[in-house]
Amino acid sequence: MAFSFEPARKSPITAFSLASLTDIVLLLLVFFLLTSNFIPQNGIEVSLPQSAAQSPSEPDYVTISLTREGAYFVGPTEVEAAGLLDAVRAVAEAESKTAVVIRADKNATVDQFTRAATVARTLDLRLLLATDQRVTQQ
Repeated sequence: MAFSFEPARKSPITAFSLASLTDIVLLLLVFFLLTSNFIPQNGIEVSLPQSAAQSPSEPDYVTISLTREGAYFVGPTEVEAAGLLDAVRAVAEAESKTAVVIRADKNATVDQFTRAATVARTLDLRLLLATDQRVTQQ
């Protein structure tokens, strides 16, 4: 019995299947999409946005002001949280307003903002958030 240590003569592979490579790339894509987090993490310091855009004209909107003490103002009038919907509805219907502008103190709570935004959506009014119009030089 004699063994030959010479490599067998085989023809080279001329076609390469990309199916397995495509599967791997697809699996990696799905993995990274599922494990990525596109929401900013808690603990990141955020400052209020500044904008150079002009605000809508005064007759078009109802202003809801939120203070750091937790008070709500519809225009210049202070209202209780429970009466916010009725106060905004009265002003919007009496003066044909189409939008609500929320002017929130930077120390106002998210609960206050959510309550004011819910009132705007309930009354089917556009919701705008007031920003500081000063633009800082960088």
